[in-house]
Amino acid sequence: MTAYKHPHSSVLYRRMLHDHPLIVRGEGVYLFDENGNRYLDGSGGALVVNIGHGVQAVVRAMAEQAVEAAYIHGSMFTSESNEKYAQELARICPMPEAKFYFLTSGSEAIEAAIKFARQVHVDRGHPDRYLTISRWGSYHGATLGALAVTGKPKMRKKFTPLLVDMPHIPPPYCYRCTFELTFPQCDIRCATALEEEILRHGSDKVSAFIAEPVSGATLGAVVPPIEYWPIIREICNRHDVLFIADEVMTGMGRTGKWFAVDHWGIEPDLLTIGKGATGGYFPLSILAVKAEHAALISSNSGDFIHGGTYTHHAVGTATGLATLEYINKNGLIDQVHSKGKILQSLLEERIAPLKRVGDMRGLGLMWGVKLVQDKQSKTPFDPQLHMSQKIADEALRRGLIIYPGSGCVDGMSGDHFMLGPPFTITDEQMDSLVEIISQTLLQEVFR
Repeated sequence: MTAYKHPHSSVLYRRMLHDHPLIVRGEGVYLFDENGNRYLDGSGGALVVNIGHGVQAVVRAMAEQAVEAAYIHGSMFTSESNEKYAQELARICPMPEAKFYFLTSGSEAIEAAIKFARQVHVDRGHPDRYLTISRWGSYHGATLGALAVTGKPKMRKKFTPLLVDMPHIPPPYCYRCTFELTFPQCDIRCATALEEEILRHGSDKVSAFIAEPVSGATLGAVVPPIEYWPIIREICNRHDVLFIADEVMTGMGRTGKWFAVDHWGIEPDLLTIGKGATGGYFPLSILAVKAEHAALISSNSGDFIHGGTYTHHAVGTATGLATLEYINKNGLIDQVHSKGKILQSLLEERIAPLKRVGDMRGLGLMWGVKLVQDKQSKTPFDPQLHMSQKIADEALRRGLIIYPGSGCVDGMSGDHFMLGPPFTITDEQMDSLVEIISQTLLQEVFR
């Protein structure tokens, strides 16, 4: 593999010291660089690529909308793609008669959700409700509002003076329980912690609770106990706290259902969608809200006090609509469920027994592999080793893309990586994916 790294490049790279191969083509589950090297996209980038690379039907939909009208300002006009896409989303959204606000990144959708929840309470006559409770071990975005509710200390540390202090509670992470309890004798202590935090601040001060139904990049696909979400929903109802389901990573089929909350039959008050909405073909994110809340704001404030140059982008919604249609046409949600079982079996057979693997967890085609120095003590690697990144780099050298993560123990230490291949991956390709991971983890440096 030849590295692509120009010493005089004008690009400000996200990873400044990392070599960047130049990708020239994507096809199915593979990416190809300028030197002909092929990479199996085992994580869909950052669990983005759900329908695979190079889907011409989606590309055509983008081009056709761009030819018709590339830009239409969302505060002045609407478009057929906006209207039709919203109708199709309403058919699958776990909120009856939902309304949809179209944006361009997951962070933007989170910012919009926090502001919308706040405006609902203000328009109800409760202007003191402003706090949004979230969980440690979460990731909700990089912009300041989203970062304030994000529960990853090492991402927040340098920017703490800029953040509004929002409360956090422990996550439902049984492998490393904050309360040092054991499921099911714990009585789901991590869920009842929400009510304690609401009461600590006063329910008249709390606007919303935001959480990922299945933990994303910070903890690595942690699935809560089955009792967790019904308890959370009941607590929110009792204290009139709006529940924001952050489905930027899990939404649009990643876990084997359209939305992860569908696994528990939970109806959120607000829901954010991102990565899988277009599978990476266009930067699109979505805020879904209940019709009753939209009507409340309309009759009181007149408008949702939020906006942006590229909100309600017609090319974005045309891309989203084409992606949704492609998923439906090819029955990909059912495939995610069945292929997820196969991937789980392969991981349990060939990865879980390895010396450095402490835990595996996930749903559908969203899996996390926890890395430890010692299985029995669960001792993490020294964070200075950057072990998850080293493993991801070695896997890339072998032709596999995985998504590394760190900070899953105390916000600073703890390594894992995530898998989230395109829904179109074959059994043979999944076997290759797991084989490369096995070879990587058996390297002497990782033993």
